[in-house]
Amino acid sequence: MRTHSASGADGRNNMGVGDAIFEDPRLVEVYDAIEGERKDLDVYVEMVAEMGARSVLDIGCGAGTFACLLASRGIDVVAVDPARASVEFARAKAGADAVRWLHGDATTLPPLAVDAAFMTGNVAQVFLTDDDWAATLRGVWNALRPGGHFVFETRDPARRAWEGWTRELTRSVLDVPGVGIVEDWGELTKVSGDYVTFRTETAFLRENVVVESSSTLRFRDRPEVEASLVDVGFQLREVRDAPDRPGLEFVFLTLRPS
Repeated sequence: MRTHSASGADGRNNMGVGDAIFEDPRLVEVYDAIEGERKDLDVYVEMVAEMGARSVLDIGCGAGTFACLLASRGIDVVAVDPARASVEFARAKAGADAVRWLHGDATTLPPLAVDAAFMTGNVAQVFLTDDDWAATLRGVWNALRPGGHFVFETRDPARRAWEGWTRELTRSVLDVPGVGIVEDWGELTKVSGDYVTFRTETAFLRENVVVESSSTLRFRDRPEVEASLVDVGFQLREVRDAPDRPGLEFVFLTLRPS
């Protein structure tokens, strides 16, 4: 259910503002444990090698797992996220000193000319309005060198993933070192057109505290996404499947023409 960036819960993206999942320090501390092993990132690490990219922009970096993976392989990484708590958590990870961490989003970046930009974890779905999505795409375009690659994923709305977002199917109970037993679950709360809202609850049993968060995602179909890329000037190279989630995702590989 979760994405690795931040969105608003009221049908509008709050650019520069994070959900509680990414802004509450208690939730940020257990985020990696709840997400588990991020095998979904393996294909993107391979793509960086496939492209021969030496510099990468990680947009919506969240807790910084992907950025640190790349940096450990000698890639020059800039990682940006609108949730300050997530960025500060990422900075403290092993190997994080090799990453340039920024609090913000694709519209607030300093001058860059990276070889590739990535949005993993369905970050592309947090941009709820057409204007915010277009502004984000322009920000990515400006951050890429001519000939640079832009890769992102988004769920295929035809698969109606939200129908599986129930408390029973999403519940997990974990013993998190330094935190204790944590129970986490999420559920769908509203579907309105291509906007899908869900809430999560995370219970910290040692403290007898429950922290809630609500998020809204936009499920754009493939033609809509492709049209938005063309409008900004991106060249669509390929649309792939996500190998760890076959048939559920569109993975867009695009290029800023030279």
